[in-house]
Order: sequence, then structure tokens, then C-alpha cells
Amino acid sequence: VSRVEPSVHKNRRHVSEGAVHDSAVIVWWPDWLGSSLQLRYGLDAELYYVRNDLINHYALSFNLLIPSETNNLHFSWHAKSKVEYKLGFQVDNTMAIDMPQANISVQGEVPRALSVFRVELSCTGRLDSEVTILMQLNLTINSSKNITVLNFKRRKMCYKSKVPKFDPVNTAPTTSTRVFYISVGVCCAVIFLVAIILAVLHLHSMKRLELDDSISDSSSSQGLSQPSTQTTQYLRADTPNNATPVTSYPTLRIEKNDLKSVTLMEAKAKVKDIAISRERITLKDVLQEGTFGRIFHGILIEEKDPSKEKQVFVKTVKDQASEVQVTMMLTESCKLRGLHHRNLLPITHVCVEEGEKPMVLLPYMNWGNLKLFLRQCKLVEANNPQAISQQDLVHMAIQIACGMSYLARREVIHKDLAARNCVIDDALQVKITDNALSRDLFPMDYHCLGDNENRPVRWMALESLVNNEFSSASDVWAFGVTLWELMTLGQTPYVDIDPFEMAAYLKDGYRIAQPINCPDELFAVMACCWALDPEERPKFQQLVQCLTEFHAALGAYV
Repeated sequence: VSRVEPSVHKNRRHVSEGAVHDSAVIVWWPDWLGSSLQLRYGLDAELYYVRNDLINHYALSFNLLIPSETNNLHFSWHAKSKVEYKLGFQVDNTMAIDMPQANISVQGEVPRALSVFRVELSCTGRLDSEVTILMQLNLTINSSKNITVLNFKRRKMCYKSKVPKFDPVNTAPTTSTRVFYISVGVCCAVIFLVAIILAVLHLHSMKRLELDDSISDSSSSQGLSQPSTQTTQYLRADTPNNATPVTSYPTLRIEKNDLKSVTLMEAKAKVKDIAISRERITLKDVLQEGTFGRIFHGILIEEKDPSKEKQVFVKTVKDQASEVQVTMMLTESCKLRGLHHRNLLPITHVCVEEGEKPMVLLPYMNWGNLKLFLRQCKLVEANNPQAISQQDLVHMAIQIACGMSYLARREVIHKDLAARNCVIDDALQVKITDNALSRDLFPMDYHCLGDNENRPVRWMALESLVNNEFSSASDVWAFGVTLWELMTLGQTPYVDIDPFEMAAYLKDGYRIAQPINCPDELFAVMACCWALDPEERPKFQQLVQCLTEFHAALGAYV
């Protein structure tokens, strides 16, 4: 068979914002199969799978992530000679996504003229999951023995639907009487809700006025100090929400720590149902150690089958630990208990036997604490620049955002999100943990502001600092700082700012500067998390989608 010199064929397909159009071109002879993408970030490149009779196995190994709002992939193709095909699909979780459907037959002949077929990807809405999708294309050229198999791998985020689907078949006709009563009920509910909101706002304004009056007398001597001229590494957040000076924030307020009101007996009683015998635990190496706390690499013997063992983290205390410190360790360890998500690491067992040091057990992640891992990467960066890529760091941020989105949907507030409270394994899977022992193991990240309570001041939102108000929005602020930690490989934010001056710096619009080699799009995500008004900060689900799109853009050109 005589070869035809390959002609130049370019297929650039522009994509609307928020969608990915995956275009593939198949040409036989000459052989060519590729993909051209243009995303909202303005990046444009061509990824080929087959060119000049050679299959690019490296490109086929990519497992590209599809944004959750994208439900269709479009492929353009044609052949110069007779090429028969068979098309098949596989998904790893049929509970989260329906089997993909193409608008062409499962087998036939590749068209001679350029045409487009569509693959539909529909999430079921039953659960939250990241689904792996495999599209297999078997191509047969002239002979039944000449078969080429191409596997296209994609990943898609599916989320649990909060709105039930409308079923026109099972919906009973609504009579005019029913409509009347429903309308009256809705109106009454709206009026009642408005009355409650007005009452709450009135009470809140009265308390704020009382608080401002009590502070105005002492503002000259006890107010927050103004920022000094040493602001070279901080940026003003000149966004609309910061354009108007904030004057309603009081000085730092001292509040009682609720954890200290819990007794040791009460803390033990709360974990009694997951308590195990000390005989089942074997302690190995010490992974981290503080003044009164330790984290061990341990082995847990299975209760039903003693011949089976599994690796665990074991958090425990030293002999000099006080009863209050032991109580806080047990209480804070329960922060994520009972929650199930691939990016969370709740406790599994405890050991609270009399005469033994209390122990808290968590599943083992072999690369350990995320902050220590990032700093180790920074140490070897000079000798091994490819140790960790920007794409890997963004993928870690996506996982943290996914875990926090799960917590937000269940109205759980973490209050201490940071790299030090995450762990990672050798597959770069990241899980969020509780903050038990963090104050002892990372003392430089916590500061006492005069009330005998250590706080993660540099990670806290302004309303948390001055009013002790915590919400999912304040967790979003901490996520922005955690993202900055990722991009700087574990540096400490606001390292040269006095903790007592943090609130004044934030109120005056200063933020940590854009890290070196951090793309503008990524720093824009951080800046959105640091809006003074909690309502103006993005939700975690929005952060997941935004970072997922950015990660997909990076993956298309690596």
C-alpha cells in the first residue's frame, strides 16, 4: 500500500465558558488522532493521540478531569480509507453516574467526511463521587486482524442532587382549592419568616450598639494598633468589599473555651462505644513529638481475625500531660467522628483503659503530615525540581476543598483548617484531620492573645479574630491561607506580623502577597477567600469547580 504524504490538518474548536469540548480527529491514511481544547483561562494547545501512524501512549495515559457542570463530550472524526469501529464505555460507579450514551451506533464505519458525535455523561444525583470513565474505541483497518484499541480516560465530579426530579407521569393534577390553600400557607410562612428575621436583626443591632458603647470609652488606650510601615510583603485587597473602611470591629474579645468545661470522665464517656483493648495496639516509630503529645506509627490487630493487622496513626500523651490536655485531645479528636468522605480522616478507635495513657487511632497515611511533607519537598527542590508539580499541588487543593464542601453541606465547622491538619499518602491523596495535639506539635502556628487560649491567628478570618464568630465562610478564609501554604511549600503566612496586630492588618486591607510562580488565576482564588464580608466569599463547592477547571487546563498542556 503506497503511503500518502500527511496533509496539515488543524481542528481548533472554541469552547464556551464553563464547558469542555473534547475534539478528536481520526485520519487514515495518513493516521492522525488528536484533541484541541481552549478553556476559560485562555490556554490553547493541541493534544494528539495518533500521528503519522504512531500512537502516543503517553497522551492516552492522561486521565483528564471534566468539570461537574459539563455533561457532553464532542468528538470530530473522519477517515481517508475504510476503517471500521466498535465503541464501548465503562464507569467505576454506576450509583453516581449513568452509563455514557453516544449519539452514534456502537459499531460501524468511520465516516469519510468530517463529522461530529456526542457522548452524554449524566450524573444520577444520588451521591457525591469522583467517577472514572473509560471510552474504548476499537478500530479495524482493511483486515479483521489489524485492530487498534484506543482507551480515552476521563474523570468527572458528580454531586448529590438537592432538588428532586419532576415526574410528570406520577404528578397528580392540582385543583383550584388546593392551589388556594397552598398559596395561603406559603404567604403565612413568608410573613412569619420575615417577622423572625426582623426580630433577630433588631436584637443583633441592639447588642452591637451596647458593645460599641462599651468599647468607645477605652478605644484610645486599648484599641488595635495601626499597621507599621513594614508592609513590603503584604498586598492591599482593593476589592469592592474593602473599598469602604470598616469601623464596626471591636478589639480582640476574650471568650471561654467550651472544651475546657468538659471533664475527662465526660470525654471518655463520649468515645466509650469505639474503645478497644490496649492489647490490640502495637506502637512503632515516633512520627511527631511535642511538649506533652506524641504521634506514633502503630499496628492494630483485627478483632475478628487476630492474624490480620493494619497500620494506624496513634495519638497519645506523655506522663507530664495534664488532665485538661488529655481531655482536649479526646474531645478535639471527635470533631470529624461519624463523617464519611474520601478526603476526611476521622478517628476509628480509642483506648481509654485505666492505668494506660489515652490513645486515639486514625487510619495510616504513609507520607504523614501535609505541612511536614511540603517542607520536605522544599528542601529537595533544588536537587529535584520535579519532586512535586504545580498540577499536583492544585490537585491537593481540590481534595481539601472537596472534604470541606462535604463538611459545609453537613453544617460542620472545622475552625482550624490548615496544612498541619491534613495528611497525605504516596498517591498524593489528601485527607483532612481534626486539630487534636496540633497546638503542641506546631506551637509556632498558635498564639495566645491574653486569655490563656492558643489560637491559629494567622489562619483566622477577621470576624473570628474580633468577634469569635465561626462559620463555613470563616473556613473558606482558612482554605485560602491553606492554598497559599500549598503554593509556597509549607511557608508560614504573615510570619513577621505581631499576632496582636493581625486584626488591624486585615481590617486595613492587607493580605499576604502572591507566591512566586503562582499563576494569577490561582492567586485570584485565594484573594476571593479573604473578602472581609463573609457573604462575598465563595462557597466550597464553587471553589471545587473553579480549581477543577484550572487543574484540567494544566493537565491538557503538561
